[in-house]
Amino acid sequence: MKARILIVMALSAIAALGVSLNAAAGDAKAAADKARTLCAGCHGPTGISVNPLWPNLAGQQEAYLAKSMRDYKSGQRNDPTMSTIAAAVNDAEIEDLAAYFHSLPPGG
Repeated sequence: MKARILIVMALSAIAALGVSLNAAAGDAKAAADKARTLCAGCHGPTGISVNPLWPNLAGQQEAYLAKSMRDYKSGQRNDPTMSTIAAAVNDAEIEDLAAYFHSLPPGG
């Protein structure tokens, strides 16, 4: 009986986390122009990089992309180009860019 209660509690916590992640989702359509301006030079116009040194962004998990950008912005991750770009976008734009790249079909 205790095991069943623990399972129900764990599943409830996971479901609540999923709801909170979706509530913070960005607007993919709002970021399309910004993605072409800021990101396409390295990550490709469809989020597929032609250079193996730069990752594909298309189809990546939205939460991962947003966290990565926030980490570049805060200095927790450091790359001269990405840190500069991340410094130029606000939190809402980060969420929108993450939603945009998540919405694209993955490649390569």
